[in-house]
Amino acid sequence: MTSVIEVRNLSKRYKDKLALDNVSLSIEKDTIYGLLGRNGAGKTTLMSILTAQNFATSGQALVFGENPYENSRVLSRICFVRESQKYPDDATPTHALRAARLFFDNWDQKLAERLIDDFQLPLKTTIKKLSRGQLSAVGVIIGLASRAEITFFDEPYLGLDAVARQIFYDRLLEDYAQHPRTIILSSHLIDEVSNLIEKVIVIDRGRILLDEDTDAVRGRASTIVGDAAKVEAWAAGREIIHREALGRVASVTVLGHLTDADKAGLAAADLDLASVSLQQLIVRLTQNAMQAASAESITTAAEEVR
Repeated sequence: MTSVIEVRNLSKRYKDKLALDNVSLSIEKDTIYGLLGRNGAGKTTLMSILTAQNFATSGQALVFGENPYENSRVLSRICFVRESQKYPDDATPTHALRAARLFFDNWDQKLAERLIDDFQLPLKTTIKKLSRGQLSAVGVIIGLASRAEITFFDEPYLGLDAVARQIFYDRLLEDYAQHPRTIILSSHLIDEVSNLIEKVIVIDRGRILLDEDTDAVRGRASTIVGDAAKVEAWAAGREIIHREALGRVASVTVLGHLTDADKAGLAAADLDLASVSLQQLIVRLTQNAMQAASAESITTAAEEVR
């Protein structure tokens, strides 16, 4: 596959906070990515650097093989829908959409009009008087109708109810099938977007925790439930990312694809096997990384005391 974004050893520091820590990744052409992670993990910082709205402290970020800063050849092919997008006080959705239509060469006015109707967006109300959901709808419409070669959606669903979010997902998939492009979707609603994304990137504390095909991630972890002694015996030597116990019953979540022999062993030991959703896996991996980082900090502090 052809890469449209190449990031190498990218770091960003804000005074005493390291927002991005030696990040390296490739973003492929005509693929839907999920950029996932907790608040403050570094997702927005990364997208801001890639769209030339922020500067890296060190490292390199190339978009279409070029530095995006003050580069009209690159920026005219990118759309960045920010969660905190600002508009002039007297601007209406009509003004915002007309401006977008002038900027994006692939703009589809018919799609924009269809989305306006789908989201029931009041075009003549000033944007500062729109609800949180209506403001999000403005960004979603621009992002989809722009048909930019690379489109970033930073938490695009905020304020949208379940019906409106489903409209967004449906229209995104429908238009992507007809007009493929690269889409990077930053979201906290992992299970909702898990069927949309083809590749998943998880960022935590400014570091890449996971960067894989979504299909490869599914089945990467399993939860084993049953008699505590049997569970612990079966899990011995495996990488455990979560453990729970209640009386004589225990459950462990282990990394690694299970073989037929593994499954036969579970059945013979009368242990239950449960799948782990993408959201559960990411939550457990993030928690595990946090615990490891905390343990490392404690060890470092102890060594400094010595």
